[in-house]
Amino acid sequence: MLVLLTVALAVALRFVPKLRGYQFTAWIVAVVALGMVYPAQVLHVNGFDMRNKWVMLIAIQLVMFGMGTQMRLHDFAGVIKSPRGVLVGIVCHFSVMPLVGLALTKIFHFEPEIAAGVILIGSCSSGLASNVMAFMARSNLALSVTVTAVTTMLAPIMTPLWMKLLAGTMVEVSFFKMMIEIVKIVLVPISAALLHDYLKHAAPRGRKIVLSITVFAAVWLGFLACGGWDFLKSHVGENTLTVIGLAGFLLSAFLIGEIYHALAKRISWLDGIMPTMAIVGILYVTAMTTASGRDNLLKVGALLFVASVLHNSAGYFFGYFLSRWSGLDKNSARSIAFEVGLQNGGMASGLASAMGKLGSVGLAAAIFIPWMNISGSILANYWRKRPPAK
Repeated sequence: MLVLLTVALAVALRFVPKLRGYQFTAWIVAVVALGMVYPAQVLHVNGFDMRNKWVMLIAIQLVMFGMGTQMRLHDFAGVIKSPRGVLVGIVCHFSVMPLVGLALTKIFHFEPEIAAGVILIGSCSSGLASNVMAFMARSNLALSVTVTAVTTMLAPIMTPLWMKLLAGTMVEVSFFKMMIEIVKIVLVPISAALLHDYLKHAAPRGRKIVLSITVFAAVWLGFLACGGWDFLKSHVGENTLTVIGLAGFLLSAFLIGEIYHALAKRISWLDGIMPTMAIVGILYVTAMTTASGRDNLLKVGALLFVASVLHNSAGYFFGYFLSRWSGLDKNSARSIAFEVGLQNGGMASGLASAMGKLGSVGLAAAIFIPWMNISGSILANYWRKRPPAK
């Protein structure tokens, strides 16, 4: 009955214009209810483990690719147009949230792996939710989009760095391995999406260069798939093999971007459904996380929710007032507040899955995702009705 009611609510919100913005949050609540009530059925379908590492990887990459299709190479031009605003956003984002996360783990005395998850969600880049909220609030959208793009590209360095420094005693953290995981689950799909954006307006010479790299990528990946990987495993060291594997993932971005661009030119509605596919991916990951960590959620779910509310609120508070203290105008400060307070929950879930700790380290992300959408929507509507005086 609980599952049916939450699903019915999610469907019904589509037909109420004023509440339609909360539909995604309602679907998150529905899949959380499903994972809590029927964990075994969610985790295993006809004997197949739905947490299979390749299925999880593809789901997270789908989320990131959907996010990437809403980004533009032009977004990075904002670094030149508003360097101070971007710098303030980056510094606030990669300082406030990790440190507040650490403070909350000390206050609530969470178990080590759950505490590491709180720090992890605070150490990730900002997500597209911040751009949506900035748009709804009519704040500085260009600054919001630029900070999201830049923090995403910095995540392979900053996220494992903070995890190593703050959570290294809670769980085993390998800086290099986590960096590679972020490259795989974040940079590869987003780079593929940005390549698609580049090809829309590329000059003939640029297209030829991309095509040449794509052909090489196809040949190299074909070689690895047809026995080349096994050959390399027996002839090179582990570190060299890791670098080769990483290079293969990076080359796959060209192949994926080129194939998607060719499809998008022939299927006009393809770009339009990618955000929906990203939402489906988030729902899938949330369901797996909830079902895997059901027992832990029953023990610490209430405290973890309170911690998520405080974490998110601290991001809004410090993001806004530190921006104002730095001399940014109110509209820009509002955008930075969203950038700091709204984290990339999909990235956190993907990293938790890669660590093999989806049911513990991944729990903070499962709680944070629905709450940040609720709080972000409320704050965006509040600011929308109170524009700064010109």
